[in-house]
Amino acid sequence: MTRRSCTIYATGIVCAHLLIVGIALLVAQVFQTLINNRLKKEMTLAEGSRVLESWKNPPSDVFMQYFFFNVSNPEVFLAGGKAALTQIGPYTYKEYRPRENLTYLENGTKLSAFNPKSFVFVPEMSAGDPKVDLVRTVNIPFVAVMNEMSSYSFIIRPLVSFWMNSIGVELFTTRTVHEMLWGFKDPLLSQIHTLKPDVEEYFGLMYKKNGSHEGEFVFLTGENNYMDFGRIDTWNGLRRMTWWSSNQSNMINGTDGSTFHPLLSKDELLYIFAADLCRSIHLAYVEDVEVQGIPAYRFAPPLDVLASPEDNPANAGFCVPAGKCLGAGVLKVSVCRQGRLQVMFSSSLYFKPLSLSVCKTLLMSPNHRLCLVSVTMGVPVRACKRAQLNVLLNRVTGFPKTRNLSETIFPIMFVNETFVIDDDSAANMRTMLLIVTLVSNFPLFIVGLGAILLLVFVILICRSRQKKNAVKRIEFTEAFHSFATVKDDTAYTQVSSKPEEQQSSQPTQQLRNGSYIAMSQVETSD
Repeated sequence: MTRRSCTIYATGIVCAHLLIVGIALLVAQVFQTLINNRLKKEMTLAEGSRVLESWKNPPSDVFMQYFFFNVSNPEVFLAGGKAALTQIGPYTYKEYRPRENLTYLENGTKLSAFNPKSFVFVPEMSAGDPKVDLVRTVNIPFVAVMNEMSSYSFIIRPLVSFWMNSIGVELFTTRTVHEMLWGFKDPLLSQIHTLKPDVEEYFGLMYKKNGSHEGEFVFLTGENNYMDFGRIDTWNGLRRMTWWSSNQSNMINGTDGSTFHPLLSKDELLYIFAADLCRSIHLAYVEDVEVQGIPAYRFAPPLDVLASPEDNPANAGFCVPAGKCLGAGVLKVSVCRQGRLQVMFSSSLYFKPLSLSVCKTLLMSPNHRLCLVSVTMGVPVRACKRAQLNVLLNRVTGFPKTRNLSETIFPIMFVNETFVIDDDSAANMRTMLLIVTLVSNFPLFIVGLGAILLLVFVILICRSRQKKNAVKRIEFTEAFHSFATVKDDTAYTQVSSKPEEQQSSQPTQQLRNGSYIAMSQVETSD
């Protein structure tokens, strides 16, 4: 067997093995399964895991933007007209949210932690100076006291109203943005504090929230099941809340929104427990996107999350007391704020028509929670949480200033919390995803190599056959040419039994029987 034949046979054998092995690995998804198992093992909050440090100290920046609704005609509103509101802001703060006091529980399958948040003002991303800019809005301590007095005797309420007027407290107040956010010493609460020391004399929408936490969270590490990675087990010792009117509404589901399990599916719902809303919400797949070269899924709350109980009966559990619902797009969170102030978070996707019925001018951006999550890693690469804070205003007998009011959900503040993965983390994730892609597609590389060798094998076979045919034609031509040459160069000479001289002396003598004829090569000269 020639060397060429050995090469052809070796190429064919290697090609066949590569194609068989590659197709078998591709069908069985061996490498994809290995990668998935590796991801499930690596994506845990176990001590020493690769993701633990970034989970403890998130490297990416989180920004919180505050917008306020300034009331320009409070007198008209108190007389029964529509309030003219103008949105001012944003006032942007950089949010730091490390996790502290980490403690492993139950053989490392659970991890307890506190998540304090601190805020630093970012002037270059803000519309003004919060310590200078003024905002006129509802006097929330006034409303809180008025709601508290609604359960008291009719005789007491006018006296309290007269006392509040005597100290100059009105239903609307003007404060700086900084005071409204981080707190100020309220004159009404200060007077009450002297009578009831347990009443805080300072008020602010974010009072005592700069540097504080929302309680102890116990997370599942994902050691037993990768689907439990980062899922909240308990919050402040509770597996189920008690404020809402149904068991389903009181459930604590999902993660805190900072991470999700790996290997996400478009068909699943992502659950998030929002402590500031005192409830769990779910997000549904919207579309495929790409952020800084990272493929991701866009998830957002579907319309049924804050739909009215008529449209979504499951939301009836968020009506407190049971049966008393505020309508679509509004969530009453004062039930978990330990106070009689009727505070609501709302989404303008539902709430806008109701707001326009009581407000002349209202500039609100769409409110929702948006999350773009890495398909493979389950890590958010961009997120946005938007919500609007409102106060419920009612007519309260005994308080003359409310006599022209009807039940009104009055907007106070709009918040926009945003996050985008930082460049270093994005580069690391792209590298990891590239490795995952290469390893997962290794069977395709084998099949491709086998296909190339198959093409080479076919070419070698074709060339080999062509060469054999050419050799046969050459051999036949050479044989034919050799025979023709020999025929042309051959002469016939008579051979006699008599001596040569006798032959020459009798040239004309005819040949007799017994004479010999021989062939001899005739030499030719060039």
